[in-house]
Amino acid sequence: MAIESIEGCNGCKMCFYVCPMDVIRINDDSGLAEIRYPEDCQACNLCAVFCPVEAIVVTKDRFSPLMTAWG
Repeated sequence: MAIESIEGCNGCKMCFYVCPMDVIRINDDSGLAEIRYPEDCQACNLCAVFCPVEAIVVTKDRFSPLMTAWG
């Protein structure tokens, strides 16, 4: 698993919007983010980068530097 935890979420939904793999979903009851498909996480760190309250922890297990171009 690449996303380790989401604690301190304020319900802004930014992580949900930026996740390219749909790993994060919004809980209908609480309105807060939750990890639904951890096995699909590619550790791109977009969720952590865009989280305004730094609530998301991404492990280094599957972390790789962001590739911006082939070459």
